[in-house]
Amino acid sequence: MDNLSKKYYKISEVAELLGLPASTLRFWEKQFTVIRPKRNNHGTRFYTPADIEKISMIHYLVKERGLKLEAAQEQIRNNPKGIEKRHDAVTRLKSIRSTLQEMLDALHSLR
Repeated sequence: MDNLSKKYYKISEVAELLGLPASTLRFWEKQFTVIRPKRNNHGTRFYTPADIEKISMIHYLVKERGLKLEAAQEQIRNNPKGIEKRHDAVTRLKSIRSTLQEMLDALHSLR
């Protein structure tokens, strides 16, 4: 999530960035105490890049590793730095894989 340039993001923007429904973000906000977006007087949520990183970490634990919500909460509580490092490594590896796939596709198109 290095491309986060704004100070605050609305829930629809976060949902689009992470490929999640807004309803999932609202649900996770109730389940995970680490997600606390700011709200204006109208109740509109505003997520910081740090909030988005935390949500991305939860997404990794729940959707990619297949942990149940309780297990993900426990992981975040007991080993937040370890989870963050593992999440960052997986994200970097996915980026490298994508770049390599693009290179392979470009080479195949030259044939």
